[in-house]
Amino acid sequence: MTLEAELAAVVGDGHLLTDPDLTAPYETDWTRRWSGRARAVVRPGSVDEVVGVLRACAGRRAPVVPQGGNTGLVGGGVPRGAGQVVLSTRRLARLDPVDTVAGQVTAGAGVTIGALQQHAAAVGWRYAVDLAARDSATVGGTIATNAGGLHVVAWGDTRAQVVGIEAVLADGSVVSRLAGLAKDNAGYDLSGLLVGSEGTLAVVTAARLKLRPVPAEPPYVVLVGLPSVAAALPLLRQPGLTAAELMLRDGVALVCEIAGLPRPLRGDHAAYLLLECAGLPELPDGADAAVDQRLWDYRERHPEAIAALGVPHKLDVSVPLGQVPAFLAELPEAIGPHATFVFGHLADGNLHVNVVGPEAADDSVDEAVFRLVAAYGGSISAEHGIGTAKARWLELSRSAAEIAAMRRVKRALDPAGLLNPGVLLS
Repeated sequence: MTLEAELAAVVGDGHLLTDPDLTAPYETDWTRRWSGRARAVVRPGSVDEVVGVLRACAGRRAPVVPQGGNTGLVGGGVPRGAGQVVLSTRRLARLDPVDTVAGQVTAGAGVTIGALQQHAAAVGWRYAVDLAARDSATVGGTIATNAGGLHVVAWGDTRAQVVGIEAVLADGSVVSRLAGLAKDNAGYDLSGLLVGSEGTLAVVTAARLKLRPVPAEPPYVVLVGLPSVAAALPLLRQPGLTAAELMLRDGVALVCEIAGLPRPLRGDHAAYLLLECAGLPELPDGADAAVDQRLWDYRERHPEAIAALGVPHKLDVSVPLGQVPAFLAELPEAIGPHATFVFGHLADGNLHVNVVGPEAADDSVDEAVFRLVAAYGGSISAEHGIGTAKARWLELSRSAAEIAAMRRVKRALDPAGLLNPGVLLS
């Protein structure tokens, strides 16, 4: 019996895809920079089916690439080598009733962030992680990359929302911590280990997640025009701040051009800061500002506007907050003549550097940006993971001892190296 026949026996013929026309959507990531040919795409619909898939692949020594909504930006969820099987978690769509006593919910790995948010909001709760790709990005994918998003300044990243995880290890063993205990110090925190592991240690199938009460009044959204990025830093000390999004002159102009939006403020400004607060923020006298929930469009339509220019090099990085102005001042020299657009979560020091011009396979600009980030004491990955795109530069953000420890953990849980080979650890 072939591997394909074994997999079809586990998930059913309709959920094993081998036709190139059917597998194509699973083989290229959102950036269009990373793609490969899958041996097959398998779509299990339960934790038992995930167990069966991994056991079948382990028996044939077939590498497995876990994939959620395929909104990744670093090549971590698409096939890269011959014979790799893509395991799509999209059918793991379990969504339990909200536990309104504990303020928690259990969600399957394939549930989108948008669906989770709507499910929680229907009974007066909110899921704190939010990002522009909310209607495509999944619970499992955001756990695998420890996604941050728009509200880290208020409630933390995905790791801060995870109470427990159900996952299947490479040999088909199931580990499950879905009781929702606020305190549980019985041994190693395996759930915490799997957050941010990018599918290299296990396939996440479900998670128990923390929720927050929906506020009685919607937050204020204020866009402020500023003469510099440095002028934005004092505005981050606002009470009740839930988001602080930085945009620059060229990016806002591009969004207005591509998306057909009007200029958001009267003047022309070097920097724009979008603030979301529980109350009206305190602004400098004479500040050029507007208050409107629709101002989020100027931030959230940056990715589509940039993508309209070509295949961008999307470099998600972070630097110490006080170093952000100096880093941005030095960035043009590192990048050279290419069109560059920067936006991001300013309160977290998280910048999304988008470079348009270099060929997709030309990573010289990537390296230049990463080395500049390292020189400022930052991280080459703030919230999108390492994937395959950044694996050879991991040493810029992690010591040799740390990387060696990561490799030992990988060997312990996946001794044959079948889960997402080449991701995170080159």
